[in-house]
Amino acid sequence: MVVYAFVSGKRVEVETSHKEHRKRLRKRFDQDGLKGFHNYEVVELLLTLAHAQGDCKDMGKAAIKKFGSVRGVLDASIDDLLDVPGIGPLSAFTLKLVRAVAEYYYQERMNQDTASLGNSQAVVDYLRVSMGSLSRESFSAVFLDAQNRPIAVETLFQGTLTSSAVYPREVFKQVLEHNAASVIFAHNHPSGCVEPSENDIQITSDLVLAASFMDVRILDHIIVGKDTHFSFADRGLLRECTERARSFHETRRGTL
Repeated sequence: MVVYAFVSGKRVEVETSHKEHRKRLRKRFDQDGLKGFHNYEVVELLLTLAHAQGDCKDMGKAAIKKFGSVRGVLDASIDDLLDVPGIGPLSAFTLKLVRAVAEYYYQERMNQDTASLGNSQAVVDYLRVSMGSLSRESFSAVFLDAQNRPIAVETLFQGTLTSSAVYPREVFKQVLEHNAASVIFAHNHPSGCVEPSENDIQITSDLVLAASFMDVRILDHIIVGKDTHFSFADRGLLRECTERARSFHETRRGTL
């Protein structure tokens, strides 16, 4: 698009080409990635994938104003995205697709991690991307083989804003179905506070005890917040749960 201004009685072309603006954005990305981009420019660049032509800057700015950050935009629901002026179904689809690809990337990275996944940053990264923005509590499990290689990741239970019910019987039904040798449990705290509750500690202890009857190792229980996480293994709580299970078996053997 070209508009005109009049200077000293003469018509002067003023270049406002959206096409050239897109080229400049893409050239900047080609040279330095997203370094130096404003957050609205990141969203703007993504929206150009859904709009063959036209200005996406105002949409990018409006989306950032509404959701506060690029992450907030990508985590937003389709309905909330459609409330942003200029963003239609195709734009919303594009933004959610980018979000889904990011989650897919981290899951694939986790699956291809050759290190022991009991304490792997790849697992934490995946869980934070896949669970950190959920508005309701969700309990998931990463099932692993004898070499600590991921077999599957499943969401086992979903709950309310503040809690989810976890049933060990259903958990270990899935363990047997996947023939898993070990498991990493995870659930999110939508409040953002990742300190474990008494119920979190109790259910972890129950799961560790149940696993001990099946010769299945619990490698960790990770609580995920939006910007951080809590690891039962790192904080020594998993070891305490394991020691309680061992003490239970020793007491049980002594009464037989």
